[in-house]
Amino acid sequence: MTVHHGGAGTPQAVCLGESMAVLLPDRRGPLDTVDSFAPAVGGAESNVACGLAALGVPSAWVSRVGADGFGRRLTEELAARGVDVSGVLTDPHRATGVYLKETGGTSHPHDLGPGRSRLHYYRTGSAASALSPAVLAEPAVARLLDGARLLHLSGITPALSDSCLALVRALLADRRPGRLVSFDLNWRPALWRDRDPAVLPALLDAADVLLLGADEAEAAFGVGDPGKLRELFPSPEVLVVKDAAHQAGALAKDGTVVTEPALAVEVLEPTGAGDAFAAGYLAGTLRGLGARERLRLGHLSAASALTTPGDHGVLPPGRVITALLAASAQEWAATRVTADGIVSPVLP
Repeated sequence: MTVHHGGAGTPQAVCLGESMAVLLPDRRGPLDTVDSFAPAVGGAESNVACGLAALGVPSAWVSRVGADGFGRRLTEELAARGVDVSGVLTDPHRATGVYLKETGGTSHPHDLGPGRSRLHYYRTGSAASALSPAVLAEPAVARLLDGARLLHLSGITPALSDSCLALVRALLADRRPGRLVSFDLNWRPALWRDRDPAVLPALLDAADVLLLGADEAEAAFGVGDPGKLRELFPSPEVLVVKDAAHQAGALAKDGTVVTEPALAVEVLEPTGAGDAFAAGYLAGTLRGLGARERLRLGHLSAASALTTPGDHGVLPPGRVITALLAASAQEWAATRVTADGIVSPVLP
């Protein structure tokens, strides 16, 4: 088993879960119309790690990859994005997972439609599906977890295998003073087709910060209303409910509710926006920002992902972020984000 070397210092945030090689089509339309694919990398938890690093939060990604070119590409690209990969193990027997992206926007009868995308996964038996509580005994992983102020997990990991579920349960049971645990539902029905999703509610309720979309919560639990979701998950210190392109709300354990409308965005491609929102919100949490500013930073990060064809957008300069976090409600509502940049009353 190979352990990858990371950067110096101890990351503030550790994100654990599977990432895969991504094959991006050279054109929009159904896969049978695509001539070639370009390689990239993607995965919910590593996307969050990259987003946190881009926002100045030292972050690490913990996982397993195969002893193959895709595994090397994953670790090298994440390291290049400033993510500590010292907790990534190389499995000599299992391959790195792969997925293909399909994007809509043509007149073909089988087209998904403009602004829509679909991911086709080839991950069964992958290296990351062999993650288990045994990874916690790896010195590099133990070091990362010991020093982290935040541990980020998602509902994808427990869907991968029994050993992955056991790992998530072990991490949620290991509560440490000074370390927040965030959990993003990331509902993937295809992954739960042969597994029991009834294990999910207890996992989500064990987090300090719970993030989910109203639509995915409706699909997973039959509940999409934020107030009813707060009743369903009473234990987290804060429940963050994202309502697609409309708004996001933070429902605190003490009953306080803060909502913030989403920015007006000219969407190029939606994949990765939820992970970017999580990174922005969590970065704001670690910085000690107020509830509204945390939501705004989440919206800004999501907007950067929505206006790029890949999973990772380019964040605006720090001065722009600072100005938008301090904008009035009217200025925020008048702000528009496109692939060409941000237009806002608070910006010159």
